[in-house]
Amino acid sequence: MKVLLDEVPPFSIRAVSGAIGVALLAAIALQRRESLAVPGRLWPRLVVASLLNVTAWMGLASFSLLWLAAGEATIVCYTMPVWASIFGWLLLDERITLRRLLALAMAFTGLLVLVLGNGLDVGVAKLPGVGFALAAAILFSLGTVVTKRWPVPLPPAAQVAWQTGLGCLPLLVCAAVFDRLDWTEVSGGSWLLLLYGGIGPLGLCYLAWFAALKRLPASAAAAGTLLTPVVGVLTAALFLGEPLGLREVLALSLTIGGVVLAIRG
Repeated sequence: MKVLLDEVPPFSIRAVSGAIGVALLAAIALQRRESLAVPGRLWPRLVVASLLNVTAWMGLASFSLLWLAAGEATIVCYTMPVWASIFGWLLLDERITLRRLLALAMAFTGLLVLVLGNGLDVGVAKLPGVGFALAAAILFSLGTVVTKRWPVPLPPAAQVAWQTGLGCLPLLVCAAVFDRLDWTEVSGGSWLLLLYGGIGPLGLCYLAWFAALKRLPASAAAAGTLLTPVVGVLTAALFLGEPLGLREVLALSLTIGGVVLAIRG
């Protein structure tokens, strides 16, 4: 995403990758002979889940990269398991404990270290990015718990195809209205990254995520994302030359420590 933003605006990135992902998921559903028909009573539930699981997550997380480095955005976004634990308490009657409150405090301390580590002025400049990333994490966490509380009983690949398609539709509309882009000037490397974004994150990874969510408690499924901030920070340092010093390591340790504490047991 960070590399693509040099050539392609956020809405267009998600719209194109979303179209590729939906095509892949629909093909998988048809190959598995799954019905793509949606009963009328399921539409409200499907739309709400799509907006939370796809639109909010993909759209807001993308915008955070306009202010934050890729590693920083990853750390903020993947406070998600902490929020999933809180929403699990509110909607799934999962008991909230002193341990989970401590986990939340650790995660927020990690965010403060990340944002304010280079001084208050730099921190204030990054606040819009932190806000977008944090909103993405909170809304996606709510979507995770809502999906557990009120599941959409459709075949696996068909359900993910519909959620991805409906979730990316608002991003497609925003791309058409706000983005000014000459697609003939987009490089071959960027097209390969868009293809990867559709096949991987918006295709196979969403399919795997909903498969895990069907089989595990919401907080346990969220724990599966724990490696993502580690991968994000390390690869941003490796491929983008982003800093990987004491501040980043401390922020990452506090955030992941809080997440581990939140889902422990």
